[in-house]
Amino acid sequence: MNAVRRLSLVSSEVFAPMPERRKGALRVAIATQDMQDLNAHFGSARRFAVYDVTREEWNLVEAVAFDDVSDESGEHRAERDDRITPKVDALKGCQILFCLAIGGPSAAKLVAAKIHPIKVAESQSIPQVLLRTQMMLRTCPPPWLRKVLARAGIAEKKPSFEDED
Repeated sequence: MNAVRRLSLVSSEVFAPMPERRKGALRVAIATQDMQDLNAHFGSARRFAVYDVTREEWNLVEAVAFDDVSDESGEHRAERDDRITPKVDALKGCQILFCLAIGGPSAAKLVAAKIHPIKVAESQSIPQVLLRTQMMLRTCPPPWLRKVLARAGIAEKKPSFEDED
């Protein structure tokens, strides 16, 4: 059995559910071992820092911690021992996941859950990742990000010739 712990920021209720995504915010998960840097592979990440990111700011929504993670040996345990599905389930509601590496089956499960995985070549601080995400939102987002934003209902409406002023 996989143990999952969640640390969520709540206003006044002790057992409040995961906060709703702020209007216009992109929900971003970052694979981390220490809550300071993007420094983990998806399968071996002990924690995921989850942020809401807008063009102007970012806010920590929650930290999700896992006890049972991959040792990156490439060895699979018993067939019924699935360590990936609990991670995907815990990240539902996120639109993007940043990690150092991810296997094909894990990436496929994330995509099926409408979470876009992004591999980053080397470790970097979480603020650097969030600033990079903001820059993509502020400038002309790449096509894959425009698709993610449209799916999340965040995309800006494009002007149409049929629109009246």
